[in-house]
Amino acid sequence: MKLLVLACLLAVAAARPEKDSVILKDERSDSGDGNFYYSFETSNGIEKTKTGTPGSAGQSNMDGSFSFTLPDGTIATFTYVADESGYRVESPLLPPVPEYVRKQIAFAEEERARGIVHK
Repeated sequence: MKLLVLACLLAVAAARPEKDSVILKDERSDSGDGNFYYSFETSNGIEKTKTGTPGSAGQSNMDGSFSFTLPDGTIATFTYVADESGYRVESPLLPPVPEYVRKQIAFAEEERARGIVHK
């Protein structure tokens, strides 16, 4: 019985979230003209990378990725692009886009191509 209690206590201690993570990697560069890059990684499994470039409409275009560890130990990874066409993210953890949403996006793109803008 004592061995079972000890095993349970060890399992709880191992599963406890790490409160005091430390930065393992931190890389940054910014040229001052809208081009930038950063990447960091922490001891609790969080990673993020982002690259930015000037966009055609004065905005910053960005692409990157981020990941973190889920409670079950699985690594959740997401990649994204943010530019003139909006924010698009991909991950095997995200559900597929429903057909009605795809149709609405296509309709909006057709309107944009014809010069129709809704404010």
